[in-house]
Amino acid sequence: MDLLNQTLNRFSTQIAEGEGVSFNPDIFEANVVNLVILVGGLFYLLSGSLSESLSERQQKILGAIQESEERLEEATKKLADSQTQLAQAQMVIQSIGKDAEVTAKQVKSTILTDGKTEIERLTASAKAQIGNIEARVRKQISDYVVALALKRITMQLEGKLNSSLQQQVIDRNISKLA
Repeated sequence: MDLLNQTLNRFSTQIAEGEGVSFNPDIFEANVVNLVILVGGLFYLLSGSLSESLSERQQKILGAIQESEERLEEATKKLADSQTQLAQAQMVIQSIGKDAEVTAKQVKSTILTDGKTEIERLTASAKAQIGNIEARVRKQISDYVVALALKRITMQLEGKLNSSLQQQVIDRNISKLA
């Protein structure tokens, strides 16, 4: 960078002093022949390898483009397949949702029906048990009342019953049996 600045400064100084820039027509002194030979030789020597390098680079680029296009086609196909599968999956999900709704309604109906039946059965069973308990309680009360009555009668008879009355009751019961 410093060399470029120095060259530009020298060039601008020469122009300012009036020396100016001039064309040197002597091709030998200006090394034009050497430059032409050098550029021609470089062009001749490097043109083959440069064209090969450019050709290889072009082939690589074309191969990369073709590979990218193939990958794009494959990705497009996979995208289409995925979209088809997504649509099918959504249809299946909707179908499952509808089936689940129908099944839920059926299960709800069945549960309600079974619940009503079970409630009716439990109610009937409870009524039967209450009836059985009432019958048992009545029997127990009846047995208790009979026992109390017998006890009271027994106590009354013990006080009134003498041996002649007792003999008459026995004779009367024997005559009824005969």
